[in-house]
Amino acid sequence: MDKVVASAAEAVADVPSGASMAVGGFGLNGIPSVLIEALVDMGVDGLAVVSNNCGVDDWGLGLLLREHRIARITGSYVGENKEFERQYLTGELEVELIPQGTLAERLRAGGAGIPAFYTPAGVGTPVADGGMPLRHAPDGSVALASEPKETRAFDGQEYVLERGIRTDFALVRASVGDRHGNLVFEQATRNFNPLVAAAGRVTIAEVETLVEPGEINPRDVHTPGIFVQRVVTLTPEQVAAKRIERRTVRS
Repeated sequence: MDKVVASAAEAVADVPSGASMAVGGFGLNGIPSVLIEALVDMGVDGLAVVSNNCGVDDWGLGLLLREHRIARITGSYVGENKEFERQYLTGELEVELIPQGTLAERLRAGGAGIPAFYTPAGVGTPVADGGMPLRHAPDGSVALASEPKETRAFDGQEYVLERGIRTDFALVRASVGDRHGNLVFEQATRNFNPLVAAAGRVTIAEVETLVEPGEINPRDVHTPGIFVQRVVTLTPEQVAAKRIERRTVRS
């Protein structure tokens, strides 16, 4: 039952090139940055990543992008990452952009064992009708476009069928975790992290504070340990190394 491993490098050692991977975080908040850096050091490539966004050029998933380790991204937001934009527009990266709520529900459905569901989000747009650029050619033309999705009417309203998402691995960052893998996400870090944790077949959590089993009140657990296979305890320096996406101060 003790799921704690000695290091981030050991935790991701069996991630192969070409693996699919869900990654928690929103903007720069709640990103499993230490596990991502361990993947960079490993040299794996051809990754198919599912994440709300890709961080920034020099942080989070942006580090893997910079090294051209990601082949495909499923997400909802390009954000402040100029390298993400450049690789997409020049055909170096395949990107599936979907509505943010649909992405969250696809991850939740996958983690719950639901293969697909109907949603009104995207009906009447290229999300449902197809034709969204997944990959560009070097000259900027569309090399690969999305296919139309199944639609169906319920009670007079049109819905589009979306598939649940399951990935080979999932990486999350938790504020508190115990040796059994039970996780607590503090405030805004409880964004995509619980959804991502459930969607991975092998889920790896980096935790800021490790406690013993029983120290977390069961009603405070956001992700039960049944969903988590490995836990990495962060050092105080790793915990403190957090980025702010846009620092705003008064004059």
